[in-house]
Amino acid sequence: MAEPGRLRALRRRFREALGRVAGHPRVAALVNRLDPSSVRTRTTLAACASVAVVLLTASAALLLVLRANLQHTVETGAREQAAAIARLATDGHLTQQLPLDHGTDFIQVVDAHGTVIAASQNLAGHPVLPPTGTQSGHSTFNLGVLGDEHHQGVTTVTADTPDGPVTIHVGASLRTADAAEDLTTAALGGLCSLLLVTVGVLTWRTTGRALRPVEAIRSEVAAIGDRDLDRRVPRPRSQDEIARLADTMNAMLERLEAAGARQRRFIADASHELRSPLAVLRTQLEVARTHPDPEVRADMVAGALQDTERLQDLAGDLLLLARLDASGHRLAGEAVDLADLVRTIVGARTGDPHPVTVDTPDDADATVTGNALWLGRLLTNLLDNAQRHARHAVTVLLVADPPGGRLTLDVTNDGPPVDPADREKIFERFARLDDARSRDDGGTGLGLPIARDIASVHGGTLTVLDTPSGTTFRTTLPTAADGHR
Repeated sequence: MAEPGRLRALRRRFREALGRVAGHPRVAALVNRLDPSSVRTRTTLAACASVAVVLLTASAALLLVLRANLQHTVETGAREQAAAIARLATDGHLTQQLPLDHGTDFIQVVDAHGTVIAASQNLAGHPVLPPTGTQSGHSTFNLGVLGDEHHQGVTTVTADTPDGPVTIHVGASLRTADAAEDLTTAALGGLCSLLLVTVGVLTWRTTGRALRPVEAIRSEVAAIGDRDLDRRVPRPRSQDEIARLADTMNAMLERLEAAGARQRRFIADASHELRSPLAVLRTQLEVARTHPDPEVRADMVAGALQDTERLQDLAGDLLLLARLDASGHRLAGEAVDLADLVRTIVGARTGDPHPVTVDTPDDADATVTGNALWLGRLLTNLLDNAQRHARHAVTVLLVADPPGGRLTLDVTNDGPPVDPADREKIFERFARLDDARSRDDGGTGLGLPIARDIASVHGGTLTVLDTPSGTTFRTTLPTAADGHR
């Protein structure tokens, strides 16, 4: 009863030992490298298989050519000796015992009655060799009487003698040909095996060395979390595809880091922008609730309504920004007559502190492809910004350039110019160059960023520049014909 228990214990120890070996880091790494699904293993197997097919084909062709040449040499010697014996038989000089040339195993001459009339010494006194079949166009014979079994080629010719026709069988030894073929086969087998092993090792090492930077990039990317976007993947010293892959990955990480920073800054700014009016609104409502004077309560409620409208506008701007971010770089929409849209929006505005002059083309094609509501919001935001900063007047100029496939929309105010260092900052979300004035005028710090994002999703641009008439916000958009190309 103790024996089965001992066997179970041995099997358990064996399994534990296998588990420890399999769990060793080096063994695990080797198993991972030998994974058939890995690029390294598949590349090595493909290289070895391709080389093996080429080597087998070349070896088979070489052996066939070698075999054909050796057999041709042996058969040529046998035919020459058979021809010499045929001449002797024709001249009537045939003797009963015939000498063998080098490479010839036997000679046997048989008359028309099946009687042996001449033979080589090793077949003296033996009957006619019985044929056992044909091979390669030649008859084969049972040569067991010679006491030496090996591959032979038999050549048979006929000749006319004074005593009648005779048949001459000359057997030539293929022992040398067989030995050469066997030696060549063994040499080719060894060389092909060595070459396959060499190709496999070189391919394995070369592929591993080539994929080592890729594995380093993969490991680094796998280790990068949403809070580690400042990390970068290692770039190899070479100038190949892997180096370009590393550059692309690092550029992507830089974009992700910048996008994350913008998102965090945007969330912080949005929280601040929402918290301030909410605090003011709550204070106004609390004061209005407890204040005994009805007139003061009415003023507090009116102020609360203004802050509520400001919160509503801010929430709408945030929602529009989220929709613009989700829409991508281009927007597929309907055909919009930009000239008509400009005239309609400017004509519908009331209560602006400064007059607006509009100049749009009457005969040129000013059609763009996009969202009419968003394009109207772009122009409205630019006009609101121009009204806040203008001194006396605002100008809207629309220029169509059909050869270039672009439309240019300029909104100009005669207010103070924008410093060149701040021309990109004003397009950042919640950015204000004059914070107090923007708050007093009801700005949320999102008008210009929304306008630029709308231009971007329509395939256009929005920039600010100084012109003789003042500060100009220039929007360029592709025409409908250019947008469908």
